[in-house]
Amino acid sequence: MTVLIDGLQYANWSERIFRQLREGGVDAIHATITYHETFRETVTNIERWNRWFELYPDLIFQGFSAADVGLAKATGRTAVFFGAQNPSCIEDDIGLVEVLHRLGLRFMQLTYNNQSLLATGCYEAEDTGLTRMGRAVVSEMNRVGMVVDMSHSAERSTLEAIAHSSRPITISHANPAAWHGALRNKSDRVLKALAESGGILGFSLYPHHLLGGSACGLQDYCAMIARTVELMGVDRVAIGSDLCQDQPDSVVEWMRTGRWTKSVDYGEGSAAAPGFPAMPDWFRDNRDFGKVAAGLRAVGFSSADVAAIMGGNWLRFFQDSFGSAELALQKAAQ
Repeated sequence: MTVLIDGLQYANWSERIFRQLREGGVDAIHATITYHETFRETVTNIERWNRWFELYPDLIFQGFSAADVGLAKATGRTAVFFGAQNPSCIEDDIGLVEVLHRLGLRFMQLTYNNQSLLATGCYEAEDTGLTRMGRAVVSEMNRVGMVVDMSHSAERSTLEAIAHSSRPITISHANPAAWHGALRNKSDRVLKALAESGGILGFSLYPHHLLGGSACGLQDYCAMIARTVELMGVDRVAIGSDLCQDQPDSVVEWMRTGRWTKSVDYGEGSAAAPGFPAMPDWFRDNRDFGKVAAGLRAVGFSSADVAAIMGGNWLRFFQDSFGSAELALQKAAQ
């Protein structure tokens, strides 16, 4: 089964975007539903998604297992898998990992740029690695079937998460630092460790993560993917667009500043007030994934490899990751 899966989006969701998902043939997405929100605020966000699922059942539905990708494909809809870009949603309570998993949360980042209770973010001056709670939460995420995501984490913390996790992790939306040295992009050391552990990298299309920013060309982007495949292997890479479509610039301030400072955190980009950069002209919204697939073919990838990068690798990762550890052991024993 050939599928199209995007490993990370944070759009200003609307019927228009849901229809564009269908026009683009996107079978599944990992959608950020929470950044700095508390547990109760995250539940409120889930309520909002429940209303969208009720209003647009012909376009979207909530995904819980990898089998839902096949259901989406068969019924012409998009399966939406929930994710958190910060562990604020579990507050200081490890028991909320299982509660949120039962509500459908399938990914959680251990940090969002800053130090958290679990690990160090990529903007901190000193990376102290996983905390005691971080190691315990990773183990609990492994147990219930919630994916550890280290997209915004610092190097030591990421390497320790890879080593400590009993199940493969993801960096759902980033690019190689060797291509573009953004703080959020990852070193070859991290990418090698991720691949060797069975993890998966989702290549970002967010301009601050691209060489040349908004002016990055499709050929350059796809050539970067080809070089990374030489390092990691074609089975360990996918797309995690980090598409933030139709969001107002004020949302960037929320993403970067949250509740931790009274000042504006400029974060990635420039010293100007934060805002969303323009997307490359070859990737504006979900209808443009076909251009990425064509670009991959143009730099020499086979049809099978393009299918793997555009969705097949995520599907396999979902199949291995979303079930409980007990179910994974039963599957391995068969």
